[in-house]
Amino acid sequence: MSATRIRVSGDSPYDVVVGEGVLGDLPGLVGEGARTVAVIHPATLPEITRPVCESLAEAGYDVVELPVPDGEQAKSVEVAAGLWSALGRYGVTRSDAVVGVGGGATTDLAGFVAATWLRGVRTVLVPTTLLGMVDAAVGGKNGIDTPEGKNLVGTIVAPAGVLCDLRTLATLPKADYVAGLAEVIKGGFIADPTILRLVEADPEGATRPDGEHTRELIERKIRIKADVVGADLREAGLREILNYGHTLAHAIERHEHYEMRHGEAVAIGMTYAAELSRLSGRADLVERTRAVLTSVGLPVGYRADAWPRLREHMRLDKKNRGAKQRFVVLDELARPARLEDPSEALLEAAYKEIAR
Repeated sequence: MSATRIRVSGDSPYDVVVGEGVLGDLPGLVGEGARTVAVIHPATLPEITRPVCESLAEAGYDVVELPVPDGEQAKSVEVAAGLWSALGRYGVTRSDAVVGVGGGATTDLAGFVAATWLRGVRTVLVPTTLLGMVDAAVGGKNGIDTPEGKNLVGTIVAPAGVLCDLRTLATLPKADYVAGLAEVIKGGFIADPTILRLVEADPEGATRPDGEHTRELIERKIRIKADVVGADLREAGLREILNYGHTLAHAIERHEHYEMRHGEAVAIGMTYAAELSRLSGRADLVERTRAVLTSVGLPVGYRADAWPRLREHMRLDKKNRGAKQRFVVLDELARPARLEDPSEALLEAAYKEIAR
């Protein structure tokens, strides 16, 4: 099957290329003016990174490999500073490029480092996980974590392109693949109910990279994000809907010291958001939310005793404005809305519904 190109519009439009064997597009995205290409990748992914580097070397670029820790451990000021130093040592100039290869944490980091080195160098992202393909690598958000929270330091700069080689998904542990499904399912609730119907029709197939509907699910979710960020790159309004379930999810991740998979936290966060929607008199999609998430093996509850600490973490959220907290909820299926400054009683009542 040929590659699919999904356009992300805006001031700096680019394509997300989805298919098998799409690395041939990489040299063209790097650009003719580049001499050196820095490839940022997890140290644990040498087999996946090798063909990326070979493709660039064959095209005549000087390739510099910059391995980083795996997962959220890479998204620190210390790791970013080390990469800046490396870019300086290797003489990476404004006409050169950075390529980020790996999961969502790595592409977040690579995009941030590229956007801040020399006030911005060209970036191409090669996500290798389901989460990276359908969410993290698309949209131009780049960031690192601080002790106070996730992604609180970052940039919004569009990449030159995103290459999603579906063959890399076969290398993922099943738990990581399933965790990525949370972001796909989120797309079904906020914008495209066909996603939900495809998962509900074959939950077991949805958990496999070779499932009957895998490619369609991935492309549908990428199109949702492309449409949203093309209309609202800097999260002035519409883009906030992509944070459905993320306010509690980010609090849980921080509470877990980032040892819980992002998608697992998002699944719990979506269940909480569904309860908030129901208890505030909006859509009642709690039963369907729980059913579709549990059908693929995702969690829908969290520890009862964690609420006081989670509530503290939730106060530092990017959607908040001043002292007012804002949550994304659903007026009905595929009709997201904002719940502004909800009462403490409502927030706690919703949490009690998912506590275990």
